Amino acid sequence: IKQDLKWLKITWDEERNMSDDMELYYKYALDLINMGKAYVCNCDPEHVSKLRYESKDCPCVSNSVQDNLSLWKEMESAEEGKYSLRLRGDMASKNTVMRDPTMLRVVDHPHPIQGDKYRIWPVYDFACAIEDSVLGVTHVLRSNEFALRIELQDYIRGLLNLRNPKIIEYSRFTVKGAPTSKRLIRPLIEEHVVSGWDDPRLVTIRGLKRRGITPEAIHMVAEEIGLSKSEPEIDWSLIESLNRKVIDSTSDRYYFVPEPKFLDVIDASYQTIQLKRHPDFDRGFRNVDITGKFYISGNDFKDIKKNQIIRLKDLYNILVTDVQSNLIKAMCTDEKSSKDELSKVKKIQWVSDKNVKVSVIVPGVLYEGENINPNSLTTIEGYGEQGVSSLKEGEIVQFERFGFVRIDKIDSNGVTAILAHK
Repeated sequence: IKQDLKWLKITWDEERNMSDDMELYYKYALDLINMGKAYVCNCDPEHVSKLRYESKDCPCVSNSVQDNLSLWKEMESAEEGKYSLRLRGDMASKNTVMRDPTMLRVVDHPHPIQGDKYRIWPVYDFACAIEDSVLGVTHVLRSNEFALRIELQDYIRGLLNLRNPKIIEYSRFTVKGAPTSKRLIRPLIEEHVVSGWDDPRLVTIRGLKRRGITPEAIHMVAEEIGLSKSEPEIDWSLIESLNRKVIDSTSDRYYFVPEPKFLDVIDASYQTIQLKRHPDFDRGFRNVDITGKFYISGNDFKDIKKNQIIRLKDLYNILVTDVQSNLIKAMCTDEKSSKDELSKVKKIQWVSDKNVKVSVIVPGVLYEGENINPNSLTTIEGYGEQGVSSLKEGEIVQFERFGFVRIDKIDSNGVTAILAHK
């Protein structure tokens, strides 16, 4: 979480581990027991759930204060699941959260920070109710899925004579075709439907980062939606549009041809040409070696006919002399063509034979309705100009006439990129 926040350029003034305040939680737990507002329960959890659903007390609610203090001591060495400390709430409340909820329970697993020092651990509502007050938090921004818990946390603070912060609620927005809650994403990871929290089809922070969505674009999305209490569903196109505004001026351009086919310009000269890194901003030039051997995309290849004049983008015009199943032969024709002919020729993308193998992962919409889209992740194979191999992992560039991509991996097998968007 901290890494994700730093990447989002969000800073904080103070860092606190809730487990640092275990003794404080125990003090307040004993205060509740002594005032008769909490009791130790040894009922089976399923039985407790049934009673809460039926708004009925369990027998443990009649324990005396002294009995509860003795049972609290027993909890320190009890097996997991045997005891819990429950708050005396209101079993008749329409808000089911208020029906004598668990405040602390035995957890028999080492804690990542405290190790085996403590075995009785607070639940979310008890810990947050205390921390938000004692740490001096004045405003809590919280998604409205926690709305029912506000009454409970305020009730806990009222019993303990703690200050209530101002709570501001907002809705969780969703992205069409993408799950946004951990509850929905975790099973997808466990069942290997997605590769992990950084799968580029997800709208997790790590998934967006890996896809090539910038922190600035995420901030712009948040500003666009605002702290609404409705539950808007946005389309990927909004994220892509805002991200494009951020990255367009700083993304160098490179040539990439998917599903490449061979093109032999038989009378071409060997040369090194300079191409702009960006068409509109001064970002310098890149050198490209030309030998007369080229690769063009499969889509362009299938439309080319013999005797057709076409232009290799930013290079020269060629006259097609032969078309075979996987090969086109041509000759340079700039000097043989009229200005009118040159202005009408089709421009196509190309890379020279000095290139690098590139695999582009194309993330799509993960869900179609309630069903997993089986074609939500595809890969396009092709060649990129040689300079692509010198890029750094994490760099965002534009493959001209293809889309913006983020370089995901570079190794001896070539370059793997992820398509951010067109």
